[in-house]
Amino acid sequence: MTPTIFNGLLIFAAYLIGSVSFAVVVSKVMRLPDPHSYGSGNPGATNVLRTGNKLAAVLTLIGDAAKGYVAVITAKLLIGVEIDSWVLPAVAAAAFAGHLFPVFHSFKGGKGVATALGILLAIDWVLGLTTLSTWLIVAVFLRYSSLAALVSAVFAPVYFMFLFGVQPMAIAIAQGAMARASQAAVTGIALSIVAMLAGSAGLLTPTAAALSQEAIDACAILWALVPPMRRNL
Repeated sequence: MTPTIFNGLLIFAAYLIGSVSFAVVVSKVMRLPDPHSYGSGNPGATNVLRTGNKLAAVLTLIGDAAKGYVAVITAKLLIGVEIDSWVLPAVAAAAFAGHLFPVFHSFKGGKGVATALGILLAIDWVLGLTTLSTWLIVAVFLRYSSLAALVSAVFAPVYFMFLFGVQPMAIAIAQGAMARASQAAVTGIALSIVAMLAGSAGLLTPTAAALSQEAIDACAILWALVPPMRRNL
């Protein structure tokens, strides 16, 4: 098997791992309603908590974080890829995409906060804990979980570049930030893929590709924060 085929299978496996929705799995095992059928309809720990079953919510949180961690750490162990390789960012992006668009659950996924945390912890524990601290600070003081997730998503690639410099992984992390801005996701993902391919093909330097990605993310997230009525003015 050639390295290219092996890497492709590894990326596909990461997507399949990410596609396992623990909110749905835990709810079925514990005989709870389908998380798509109540509350926000989001298959995540916060929505599962609305059933009043704290254990189910905790298990969902742990499971969603663990699958992101397992996907990335397995890739690092199997092929010894470094952070500056293009394989590991692709694995991370695939696992995150699997949670957002799970093939096992009709492509109806969650927001990916816990999965993103698992991925960041697998990349580097300092990166993961720093991003988690950002989420906690915003959530505690502003009491707005969605805003905390968006702010953390914006700062995660910045923390990465501070720790490791401008590398391909920064683009993959920034792509996750863009995906958090759901209403701009389709356009953002398309532009993100273009930036990533341009970087991998050598058409853009790593610095230019990462900066382009950050600009895309910032625009997507700002657009998501603008009230819908304001957009129609």
